[in-house]
Amino acid sequence: MTQAIEKTLRDSAAMRWTALLLLALAMFCSYIFMDILSPIKDLMLSERGWDSTAFGTMQGSEVFLNVFAFFLIFAGIILDKMGVRFTMILSGAVMLIGAIIKWYAVCDAFKGSGLETWFTNNLNYIPVFDELGVSPFYEGMPASAKCAACGFMIFGCGCEMAGITVSRGIVKWFKGREMALAMGSEMALARLGVATCMIFSPFFARLGGQVSVSRSVAFGVVLMCIALIMAIVYFFMDKKLDAQTGEAEEKDDPFKVSDIWTILTDGGFWLVALLCVLYYSAIFPFQKYAVNMLQCNLTLQAPEADSFWAGSTVTIVQYVIMLIVAAAGFASNFQKKNNAKYGLLCVSIIALVTYCYMGYMRQSAESIFAVFPLLAVLITPILGSYVDHKGKAASMLVLGSLLLIGCHLTFAFILPLFKANAIGGVIVAYATILVLGSSFSLVPASLWPSVPKLVDAKVIGSAYALIFWIQNIGLWLFPLLIGKVLDKTNPDIVNGLANGTITAEEAAVSYDYTAPLVMLACLGVAALLLGLVLKVVDKKRGLGLEEPNIRD
Repeated sequence: MTQAIEKTLRDSAAMRWTALLLLALAMFCSYIFMDILSPIKDLMLSERGWDSTAFGTMQGSEVFLNVFAFFLIFAGIILDKMGVRFTMILSGAVMLIGAIIKWYAVCDAFKGSGLETWFTNNLNYIPVFDELGVSPFYEGMPASAKCAACGFMIFGCGCEMAGITVSRGIVKWFKGREMALAMGSEMALARLGVATCMIFSPFFARLGGQVSVSRSVAFGVVLMCIALIMAIVYFFMDKKLDAQTGEAEEKDDPFKVSDIWTILTDGGFWLVALLCVLYYSAIFPFQKYAVNMLQCNLTLQAPEADSFWAGSTVTIVQYVIMLIVAAAGFASNFQKKNNAKYGLLCVSIIALVTYCYMGYMRQSAESIFAVFPLLAVLITPILGSYVDHKGKAASMLVLGSLLLIGCHLTFAFILPLFKANAIGGVIVAYATILVLGSSFSLVPASLWPSVPKLVDAKVIGSAYALIFWIQNIGLWLFPLLIGKVLDKTNPDIVNGLANGTITAEEAAVSYDYTAPLVMLACLGVAALLLGLVLKVVDKKRGLGLEEPNIRD
């Protein structure tokens, strides 16, 4: 009888996995909105007049306040002082507000409004930031892009806050239980948000044969409403758990200013922080341009208007197949019987091939790039388990960097060679995207578990906060740089748009992406060199990076 009374929600597998699902769905929705305009960059040029510089500046604005207003640090303080429940709802509300502002900026109602006039006449010069060359706005930037950037800044504050809050919530519900599996599952579902965005953002933008970019963003706003609802439901579950345990809500250790000097003089911290910013700066900013890069490097012919491949039904079918790929592949990692394991793996592979075939038949760059997270979902548990039981984390970092370099150089120099070969180009694109997705799993699976081995345990919380802040610098800078480099290295397109000799539709699919891709490959080279240094440091200091996390 006593045992029945002491049983809590956390002791029920169904309840704690329900709590995880609520948190994971909130992050899934936020990942979709994060890249909601990425698959329709061409439409932002043709429908709203955004050139690559405007697009990149707006995309980089997401983390501007986190970097320059130190909101990421404040988010950690809020989480510590107010707890998981309050911070989760606050982050959901902040994301929703930012999403609504961004939606209004790209909808037809913004055109000709007093707000458009205000944005046109203001925010053209920001003291200090302009002098430093880091302003989130510039003179001549379209008013809709400025307004969207303001909304995206607010959304970015809520998104980063949600990220650290979800991690803390998982620890609370799964401490002493399946925590690694829970965190891996949350990451896998969140990454599926990227694929979902690539599939449905263009779908809604072109729904009914009439182009409207605001429909795509409105879809994202609806998802942010769902994310807020998930946060509210989680609030009541979490509150009931605390009532059952009779404990005060668990909170993180506060970020202490006094810790900064200790962290900044630690060589291990700088190795991790620089590896993090270099690697993620070569991945996340690329996602924002990847679809347009494929549009510019592949020969894609729209299917007949009355065919199955041009209809709306195929989008739903392809998305269902994508979910089968992810679910079967992910589940195969946790089967104890070989028949079940390899059976699910075969289902996943067959579904993946089917998905790729449909992407080719649709002649859709966005559905081609949507395979990016699928291999990551499949192999993340495998890699995590390997590091836990076999080690070799530093070697994985080196391998991941090599794959990253190879993929960006393939996009830069090999993919354009296949532009005249419709089938060959798509095959090269699929293969490279899938390998890049595996690299996306390889580095994080080995990087994050290595942090406690490199940084003093007493400042680990503060170190994570600074690492994420440094990472956000790259996530702000490189979308902006890619846009600027695109315009600088494609003067014919920029001048053609200015003098009317080329249409916006033609310009959108005519960019040469070689220079930006080489720039991203250089980030991979720098990450590779740091990875090699890390292996040397590990050998000299005996940090144990090549040792397994779980010892028999």
